[in-house]
Amino acid sequence: MAANENTKFQVNFKTGDGSLINLYATDIKDLETGLTDLSMVASLIKSTSAELGSVPVRTVEQIAKQFENPPVVAPPITNYVEAPGSKSCKHGPMAFKSGTSAKGPWQGYMCNSPKGSPDKCETIWVR
Repeated sequence: MAANENTKFQVNFKTGDGSLINLYATDIKDLETGLTDLSMVASLIKSTSAELGSVPVRTVEQIAKQFENPPVVAPPITNYVEAPGSKSCKHGPMAFKSGTSAKGPWQGYMCNSPKGSPDKCETIWVR
């Protein structure tokens, strides 16, 4: 979090491991409250810092190396032959599903686009 236009006081602390703690206050009372709160959790900050100190630090180059070989994504199905009696939509073959609800049995062809997708096609109900 960065200081905003209402910040009058800024106090920065650097821990032994190099972590930074920034305290921003809009007035003296806010500053006193913030410093009191910070002193109450100081031991928690120290123990958390010590615990996290064992986590290996990675360089930007090491992180970038992870992305050198991005995962291969299969292209969308665009050239397929529809089986007799099946249905399709702009997302490919539709899945035939059936079941029973409070109103009785139902069946229909459902779009394979993920649930909640804004362009998910309407179900083709079999009556």
